[in-house]
Amino acid sequence: MAKIMKKKVALGMSGGVDSSLSAHLLKEQGYDVTGIYLECWRAPGCRTEEDRKDALAVALQLGIPFQVLDFKQAYKDKVVEYFFTEYQQGRTPNPDVMCNKEIKFGLFYDWAMANGFDYVGTGHYAQTDHQHLLTSKDEHKDQTYFLYRLCAEQLKHTLFPIGHLTKTKVREEAKKRHLSVANKKDSVGICFIGDINVHQFLKDRLGENPGPVVDMQGNIIGVHQGLWFYTVGQRHGFTIFPRTLINQSDGTTIDKHNIPPFYVIKKNPERNELVVGFGRETFQKEFFVNELHLINNEAALESETELFVRIRHTGQLLHCTIEKTNSHLRVIFDEAMRGIAEGQSAVFYVKAPKEFVCLGGGMILGL
Repeated sequence: MAKIMKKKVALGMSGGVDSSLSAHLLKEQGYDVTGIYLECWRAPGCRTEEDRKDALAVALQLGIPFQVLDFKQAYKDKVVEYFFTEYQQGRTPNPDVMCNKEIKFGLFYDWAMANGFDYVGTGHYAQTDHQHLLTSKDEHKDQTYFLYRLCAEQLKHTLFPIGHLTKTKVREEAKKRHLSVANKKDSVGICFIGDINVHQFLKDRLGENPGPVVDMQGNIIGVHQGLWFYTVGQRHGFTIFPRTLINQSDGTTIDKHNIPPFYVIKKNPERNELVVGFGRETFQKEFFVNELHLINNEAALESETELFVRIRHTGQLLHCTIEKTNSHLRVIFDEAMRGIAEGQSAVFYVKAPKEFVCLGGGMILGL
């Protein structure tokens, strides 16, 4: 009788509970699993050593091979430099989207396919039928926003072992299997770098570059320390001059002690201006998207009548309509929304019977 060959999976193991349980589930399902730790960042205060040891301990417990891939230089070149460049140019980057595109489903995926693996596995909260990217059962942990740059060919060779579970269930299943990381805290912050002081991280690299804070009419009303320290919707970190202001909408004066909070509306890098406004001025009903990437086909968006968009990770799925322009996609909300930041991603979805299908997305353009 011919021997049945097990399907080989290169599983990205971060040392956290999600990828650790993924290793157990895949082995229980009969896969030939190899644990892969991606070393992408090493700096004082980071958890690389601890995380690698935790991942190795789980691999030893399971009796599976374990390997470390050194992607530190590639991560610096492709993700960290992108992070600084985008901020320097007045946009708000999303390093987790870039990390998944360039590292996890770039270098790691390509390495796995070149080394005879049938699949790449990760502990992402997402699902796939090997053709479409689907949202996870846990809608609060869903990570499809970060994965929208995958392509259909990659999904044929991708496994998301915990996508059908909630975070609570993941921890329960990890405890049943006596995983040492069952109660380990979730990683937060920037992908691989972790929970850092972003302001200091930017200051160490870019320094400060003070400039004017202006209102929607262009009047100078304050000062900022450098455009890269601010994101759309932010309401602190800049200085408003202590004087009486004129309410431009009706001409009335506002006493300096009763000024409502200002929010960042946009940035003008060419003039080093930070544009701020009151709450009502931060809402907009439409925006434009470029660099559109669709997972399955270019006609997917045009054929959908019930289309939803997410403009930030864990953000609401918002009903929208779209119009194609010469070079961009115009996205229109049913109701005006706040916090649409240039450089972030707009990710599109349609409703399926049990979950949402992620169609792809693009980069949000400036106002």
